[in-house]
Amino acid sequence: MTGLLKGEARILPLSRTAASALRTLAITSEGLEALFDRFGDGPFRDAFERLVQQIYRLRGRVIVTGMGKSGIIGRKLTATLTSTGTPSMFLHPAEAGHGDLGMITDKDLVLMITLSGESAELAPIITYCKRFGIPTAAITSRGQSMAGRAADVLLNLPAVREACPIQLTPTTSTMLQLVLGDALAMALVDLRGFSADDFYKFHPNGRLGAQLLKVQDLMSTGADVPKVRRDATLLDATTEMTRARFGGTAVVDADDRLVGAFTDGDLRRTITGGGNMGARVGAWMTPNPIEIAPNELASEALRRMQANSVTMMFVVEAGYLLGVIHMHDTLRAGIA
Repeated sequence: MTGLLKGEARILPLSRTAASALRTLAITSEGLEALFDRFGDGPFRDAFERLVQQIYRLRGRVIVTGMGKSGIIGRKLTATLTSTGTPSMFLHPAEAGHGDLGMITDKDLVLMITLSGESAELAPIITYCKRFGIPTAAITSRGQSMAGRAADVLLNLPAVREACPIQLTPTTSTMLQLVLGDALAMALVDLRGFSADDFYKFHPNGRLGAQLLKVQDLMSTGADVPKVRRDATLLDATTEMTRARFGGTAVVDADDRLVGAFTDGDLRRTITGGGNMGARVGAWMTPNPIEIAPNELASEALRRMQANSVTMMFVVEAGYLLGVIHMHDTLRAGIA
Protein backbone atom coordinates (compact mmCIF):
# COMPACT_ATOMS: atom_id res chain seq x y z
CA MET A 1 0.00 0.00 0.00
CA THR A 2 2.82 2.38 0.83
CA GLY A 3 4.21 2.10 -2.68
CA LEU A 4 0.87 3.00 -4.18
CA LEU A 5 0.50 6.01 -1.93
CA LYS A 6 4.03 7.23 -2.54
CA GLY A 7 4.30 6.41 -6.19
CA GLU A 8 1.60 5.29 -8.58
CA ALA A 9 -1.19 7.42 -7.13
CA ARG A 10 0.79 10.60 -7.64
CA ILE A 11 0.85 10.28 -11.39
CA LEU A 12 -2.88 11.05 -11.35
CA PRO A 13 -4.14 14.63 -11.12
CA LEU A 14 -5.17 15.16 -7.51
CA SER A 15 -7.12 17.89 -5.79
CA ARG A 16 -5.57 19.49 -2.76
CA THR A 17 -7.91 17.59 -0.43
CA ALA A 18 -7.20 14.23 -2.10
CA ALA A 19 -3.46 14.88 -1.93
CA SER A 20 -3.78 15.70 1.77
CA ALA A 21 -5.72 12.50 2.38
CA LEU A 22 -3.12 10.40 0.56
CA ARG A 23 -0.35 12.10 2.49
CA THR A 24 -2.10 11.21 5.75
CA LEU A 25 -2.43 7.58 4.67
CA ALA A 26 1.19 7.41 3.59
CA ILE A 27 2.50 8.82 6.88
CA THR A 28 0.22 6.53 8.87
CA SER A 29 1.45 3.57 6.86
CA GLU A 30 5.04 4.53 7.65
CA GLY A 31 4.12 4.62 11.33
CA LEU A 32 2.58 1.15 11.18
CA GLU A 33 5.72 -0.17 9.49
CA ALA A 34 7.79 1.34 12.29
CA LEU A 35 5.61 -0.41 14.88
CA PHE A 36 5.90 -3.67 12.96
CA ASP A 37 9.68 -3.30 12.97
CA ARG A 38 9.64 -2.54 16.70
CA PHE A 39 8.59 -6.14 17.34
CA GLY A 40 11.98 -7.13 15.95
CA ASP A 41 13.49 -5.38 18.96
CA GLY A 42 14.03 -8.02 21.68
CA PRO A 43 13.30 -5.81 24.73
CA PHE A 44 10.06 -4.49 23.19
CA ARG A 45 8.87 -7.95 22.20
CA ASP A 46 9.78 -9.33 25.63
CA ALA A 47 7.87 -6.52 27.33
CA PHE A 48 4.82 -7.17 25.15
CA GLU A 49 4.87 -10.90 25.91
CA ARG A 50 5.37 -10.22 29.62
CA LEU A 51 2.34 -7.92 29.67
CA VAL A 52 0.18 -10.45 27.83
CA GLN A 53 1.11 -13.17 30.32
CA GLN A 54 0.55 -10.86 33.27
CA ILE A 55 -2.93 -9.92 32.07
CA TYR A 56 -3.71 -13.56 31.27
CA ARG A 57 -2.93 -14.56 34.88
CA LEU A 58 -4.69 -11.54 36.35
CA ARG A 59 -7.38 -12.27 38.93
CA GLY A 60 -8.89 -8.81 38.59
CA ARG A 61 -9.38 -6.36 35.75
CA VAL A 62 -7.28 -4.32 33.37
CA ILE A 63 -7.85 -0.70 34.38
CA VAL A 64 -7.13 1.37 31.27
CA THR A 65 -6.51 5.10 31.66
CA GLY A 66 -5.47 7.99 29.44
CA MET A 67 -6.19 11.65 28.82
CA GLY A 68 -7.58 13.32 25.72
CA LYS A 69 -7.28 11.37 22.49
CA SER A 70 -5.20 8.70 24.23
CA GLY A 71 -8.17 8.27 26.56
CA ILE A 72 -10.48 7.73 23.59
CA ILE A 73 -8.14 5.00 22.37
CA GLY A 74 -8.17 3.60 25.90
CA ARG A 75 -11.97 3.41 25.91
CA LYS A 76 -11.85 1.46 22.67
CA LEU A 77 -9.27 -0.95 24.08
CA THR A 78 -11.40 -1.39 27.20
CA ALA A 79 -14.40 -2.33 25.06
CA THR A 80 -12.35 -4.77 22.96
CA LEU A 81 -10.83 -6.48 26.00
CA THR A 82 -14.15 -6.77 27.80
CA SER A 83 -15.93 -8.26 24.80
CA THR A 84 -13.22 -10.86 24.21
CA GLY A 85 -12.93 -12.38 27.67
CA THR A 86 -10.63 -9.99 29.54
CA PRO A 87 -12.47 -7.99 32.25
CA SER A 88 -11.55 -4.34 31.82
CA MET A 89 -12.65 -0.88 32.88
CA PHE A 90 -11.75 2.65 31.80
CA LEU A 91 -10.67 5.09 34.50
CA HIS A 92 -10.67 8.78 33.57
CA PRO A 93 -7.47 10.29 34.98
CA ALA A 94 -9.14 13.60 35.82
CA GLU A 95 -11.68 11.79 38.02
CA ALA A 96 -9.15 9.43 39.62
CA GLY A 97 -7.91 11.96 42.18
CA HIS A 98 -11.49 12.83 43.14
CA GLY A 99 -12.53 9.43 44.45
CA ASP A 100 -12.34 7.14 41.46
CA LEU A 101 -9.04 5.67 42.61
CA GLY A 102 -11.31 3.47 44.72
CA MET A 103 -12.18 1.59 41.53
CA ILE A 104 -8.70 0.05 41.52
CA THR A 105 -8.21 -3.10 43.59
CA ASP A 106 -5.08 -5.00 44.52
CA LYS A 107 -6.05 -7.70 41.99
CA ASP A 108 -6.02 -5.27 39.04
CA LEU A 109 -3.42 -4.00 36.60
CA VAL A 110 -3.38 -0.37 35.48
CA LEU A 111 -2.51 0.28 31.82
CA MET A 112 -1.66 3.90 31.04
CA ILE A 113 -1.94 5.08 27.44
CA THR A 114 -0.18 8.40 26.99
CA LEU A 115 1.70 10.04 24.14
CA SER A 116 3.94 12.26 26.21
CA GLY A 117 3.91 10.22 29.39
CA GLU A 118 3.78 13.47 31.33
CA SER A 119 0.04 14.08 31.77
CA ALA A 120 -0.30 15.57 35.24
CA GLU A 121 -3.58 13.73 35.80
CA LEU A 122 -1.72 10.40 35.76
CA ALA A 123 0.43 11.34 38.79
CA PRO A 124 -2.18 10.43 41.48
CA ILE A 125 -2.80 7.10 39.77
CA ILE A 126 0.90 6.27 39.69
CA THR A 127 1.33 7.29 43.34
CA TYR A 128 -1.66 5.19 44.41
CA CYS A 129 -0.45 2.13 42.50
CA LYS A 130 3.07 2.41 43.93
CA ARG A 131 1.71 2.79 47.45
CA PHE A 132 -0.47 -0.31 47.29
CA GLY A 133 1.71 -2.49 45.07
CA ILE A 134 -0.66 -2.49 42.10
CA PRO A 135 1.13 -3.45 38.86
CA THR A 136 1.26 -0.86 36.10
CA ALA A 137 2.04 -0.80 32.39
CA ALA A 138 2.46 2.08 29.98
CA ILE A 139 2.04 2.54 26.26
CA THR A 140 3.91 5.72 25.44
CA SER A 141 6.20 7.25 22.84
CA ARG A 142 8.57 8.58 25.52
CA GLY A 143 10.09 5.86 27.62
CA GLN A 144 11.93 8.32 29.89
CA SER A 145 8.76 10.19 30.79
CA MET A 146 7.04 10.08 34.18
CA ALA A 147 4.69 7.27 33.12
CA GLY A 148 7.42 5.40 31.26
CA ARG A 149 9.79 5.37 34.22
CA ALA A 150 7.05 4.47 36.71
CA ALA A 151 5.59 1.56 34.72
CA ASP A 152 6.45 -2.00 35.67
CA VAL A 153 6.05 -2.92 31.99
CA LEU A 154 6.89 -0.34 29.33
CA LEU A 155 5.77 -0.60 25.71
CA ASN A 156 7.80 2.19 24.16
CA LEU A 157 6.25 3.15 20.83
CA PRO A 158 8.51 4.29 18.00
CA ALA A 159 8.87 8.00 17.37
CA VAL A 160 6.81 8.79 14.28
CA ARG A 161 5.74 11.76 12.22
CA GLU A 162 2.22 12.96 12.82
CA ALA A 163 0.07 13.31 9.72
CA CYS A 164 -0.95 16.72 10.99
CA PRO A 165 0.75 19.38 8.78
CA ILE A 166 1.74 21.39 11.86
CA GLN A 167 2.79 18.28 13.83
CA LEU A 168 0.48 19.06 16.75
CA THR A 169 -2.67 16.96 16.33
CA PRO A 170 -2.13 13.33 17.44
CA THR A 171 -2.81 11.23 14.35
CA THR A 172 -0.13 8.68 13.53
CA SER A 173 0.70 8.29 17.22
CA THR A 174 -2.88 7.52 18.23
CA MET A 175 -3.14 5.04 15.36
CA LEU A 176 -0.15 3.19 16.78
CA GLN A 177 -1.77 3.16 20.23
CA LEU A 178 -4.93 1.73 18.67
CA VAL A 179 -3.13 -0.96 16.70
CA LEU A 180 -0.90 -1.98 19.60
CA GLY A 181 -3.98 -2.21 21.83
CA ASP A 182 -5.66 -4.46 19.27
CA ALA A 183 -2.51 -6.57 19.06
CA LEU A 184 -2.56 -6.95 22.84
CA ALA A 185 -6.25 -7.93 22.86
CA MET A 186 -5.86 -10.41 20.01
CA ALA A 187 -2.84 -12.03 21.66
CA LEU A 188 -5.04 -12.61 24.71
CA VAL A 189 -7.83 -14.01 22.51
CA ASP A 190 -5.36 -16.48 21.07
CA LEU A 191 -3.89 -17.37 24.45
CA ARG A 192 -7.32 -17.95 26.00
CA GLY A 193 -8.55 -20.00 23.04
CA PHE A 194 -11.50 -17.60 22.88
CA SER A 195 -14.10 -19.13 20.53
CA ALA A 196 -17.11 -17.97 18.53
CA ASP A 197 -19.31 -19.49 21.24
CA ASP A 198 -17.50 -17.40 23.86
CA PHE A 199 -17.91 -14.32 21.68
CA TYR A 200 -21.66 -14.94 21.41
CA LYS A 201 -22.00 -14.97 25.21
CA PHE A 202 -20.97 -11.31 25.24
CA HIS A 203 -22.77 -10.32 22.00
CA PRO A 204 -26.25 -11.90 22.14
CA ASN A 205 -27.93 -8.91 20.49
CA GLY A 206 -27.50 -7.13 17.18
CA ARG A 207 -26.04 -8.33 13.93
CA LEU A 208 -22.88 -9.81 15.48
CA GLY A 209 -24.99 -11.93 17.80
CA ALA A 210 -27.23 -13.03 14.95
CA GLN A 211 -24.23 -14.16 12.92
CA LEU A 212 -23.21 -16.45 15.78
CA LEU A 213 -26.59 -18.11 16.35
CA LYS A 214 -26.56 -21.87 15.96
CA VAL A 215 -29.06 -23.93 14.00
CA GLN A 216 -30.28 -25.43 17.27
CA ASP A 217 -31.18 -21.92 18.46
CA LEU A 218 -33.65 -21.42 15.59
CA MET A 219 -34.84 -24.87 14.50
CA SER A 220 -38.33 -26.25 15.12
CA THR A 221 -38.48 -29.53 17.01
CA GLY A 222 -40.90 -32.15 18.30
CA ALA A 223 -44.42 -32.12 16.95
CA ASP A 224 -43.63 -29.03 14.84
CA VAL A 225 -41.36 -31.09 12.57
CA PRO A 226 -43.25 -32.51 9.56
CA LYS A 227 -42.41 -36.17 8.96
CA VAL A 228 -43.93 -39.30 7.47
CA ARG A 229 -42.76 -42.88 7.02
CA ARG A 230 -41.51 -44.13 3.67
CA ASP A 231 -44.66 -46.23 3.19
CA ALA A 232 -47.03 -43.30 3.80
CA THR A 233 -49.25 -42.28 0.91
CA LEU A 234 -48.86 -39.06 -1.05
CA LEU A 235 -52.10 -37.94 0.54
CA ASP A 236 -50.59 -38.49 3.99
CA ALA A 237 -47.50 -36.52 3.01
CA THR A 238 -49.57 -33.68 1.56
CA THR A 239 -51.67 -33.55 4.73
CA GLU A 240 -48.49 -33.40 6.87
CA MET A 241 -47.00 -30.62 4.71
CA THR A 242 -50.21 -28.63 5.03
CA ARG A 243 -50.26 -29.07 8.80
CA ALA A 244 -46.71 -27.96 9.41
CA ARG A 245 -46.57 -25.19 6.79
CA PHE A 246 -42.88 -25.62 5.98
CA GLY A 247 -43.45 -26.43 2.31
CA GLY A 248 -42.24 -29.99 2.72
CA THR A 249 -41.97 -32.99 4.98
CA ALA A 250 -39.19 -35.30 6.07
CA VAL A 251 -39.41 -38.96 5.14
CA VAL A 252 -38.02 -41.20 7.89
CA ASP A 253 -37.57 -44.89 8.56
CA ALA A 254 -38.88 -46.80 11.55
CA ASP A 255 -35.98 -45.52 13.70
CA ASP A 256 -36.60 -41.86 12.79
CA ARG A 257 -33.55 -41.67 10.52
CA LEU A 258 -33.90 -39.25 7.63
CA VAL A 259 -34.14 -41.08 4.30
CA GLY A 260 -35.66 -38.42 2.07
CA ALA A 261 -37.77 -35.31 1.70
CA PHE A 262 -41.05 -34.61 -0.04
CA THR A 263 -41.76 -30.99 -0.94
CA ASP A 264 -44.35 -28.89 -2.75
CA GLY A 265 -42.17 -29.18 -5.84
CA ASP A 266 -42.10 -32.98 -5.55
CA LEU A 267 -45.90 -32.99 -5.28
CA ARG A 268 -46.28 -30.98 -8.49
CA ARG A 269 -43.86 -33.29 -10.29
CA THR A 270 -45.76 -36.31 -8.99
CA ILE A 271 -49.08 -35.04 -10.32
CA THR A 272 -47.68 -34.10 -13.71
CA GLY A 273 -45.79 -37.41 -13.82
CA GLY A 274 -48.90 -39.50 -13.47
CA GLY A 275 -48.74 -40.32 -9.78
CA ASN A 276 -51.87 -40.63 -7.67
CA MET A 277 -52.53 -39.67 -4.11
CA GLY A 278 -52.63 -43.29 -3.01
CA ALA A 279 -49.04 -43.98 -4.14
CA ARG A 280 -46.28 -44.46 -1.59
CA VAL A 281 -44.26 -41.36 -0.87
CA GLY A 282 -41.04 -43.37 -0.91
CA ALA A 283 -41.35 -43.77 -4.66
CA TRP A 284 -41.65 -40.02 -5.28
CA MET A 285 -39.51 -38.45 -2.55
CA THR A 286 -36.13 -36.78 -3.03
CA PRO A 287 -33.55 -39.13 -1.51
CA ASN A 288 -30.50 -37.78 0.35
CA PRO A 289 -31.86 -34.24 0.89
CA ILE A 290 -29.49 -31.52 2.05
CA GLU A 291 -29.20 -31.48 5.82
CA ILE A 292 -27.34 -29.69 8.57
CA ALA A 293 -26.13 -30.47 12.08
CA PRO A 294 -27.66 -28.64 15.07
CA ASN A 295 -24.36 -27.14 16.24
CA GLU A 296 -23.55 -25.47 12.91
CA LEU A 297 -24.04 -21.74 12.46
CA ALA A 298 -27.47 -20.64 11.31
CA SER A 299 -25.69 -18.40 8.78
CA GLU A 300 -24.26 -21.58 7.22
CA ALA A 301 -27.78 -23.01 6.99
CA LEU A 302 -28.90 -19.87 5.14
CA ARG A 303 -25.92 -20.14 2.79
CA ARG A 304 -26.71 -23.77 1.93
CA MET A 305 -30.39 -23.04 1.38
CA GLN A 306 -29.55 -20.21 -0.99
CA ALA A 307 -26.92 -22.30 -2.80
CA ASN A 308 -29.40 -25.16 -3.31
CA SER A 309 -32.44 -22.95 -4.07
CA VAL A 310 -34.49 -24.39 -1.20
CA THR A 311 -36.29 -22.68 1.65
CA MET A 312 -35.98 -25.35 4.35
CA MET A 313 -33.46 -27.86 5.68
CA PHE A 314 -33.76 -30.79 8.01
CA VAL A 315 -31.54 -30.86 11.06
CA VAL A 316 -29.84 -34.21 11.49
CA GLU A 317 -27.34 -35.69 13.92
CA ALA A 318 -25.81 -39.15 13.39
CA GLY A 319 -28.48 -39.76 10.76
CA TYR A 320 -31.41 -39.08 13.09
CA LEU A 321 -33.95 -36.33 12.42
CA LEU A 322 -33.89 -33.66 15.15
CA GLY A 323 -35.64 -30.69 13.63
CA VAL A 324 -36.21 -28.39 10.70
CA ILE A 325 -35.03 -24.87 9.94
CA HIS A 326 -36.68 -22.54 7.43
CA MET A 327 -35.09 -19.62 5.60
CA HIS A 328 -37.60 -17.32 7.23
CA ASP A 329 -36.24 -18.36 10.65
CA THR A 330 -32.83 -17.02 9.71
CA LEU A 331 -34.23 -13.84 8.20
CA ARG A 332 -36.32 -13.10 11.28
CA ALA A 333 -33.20 -13.55 13.41
CA GLY A 334 -31.45 -10.85 11.38
CA ILE A 335 -28.81 -13.12 9.88
CA ALA A 336 -29.14 -11.99 6.26
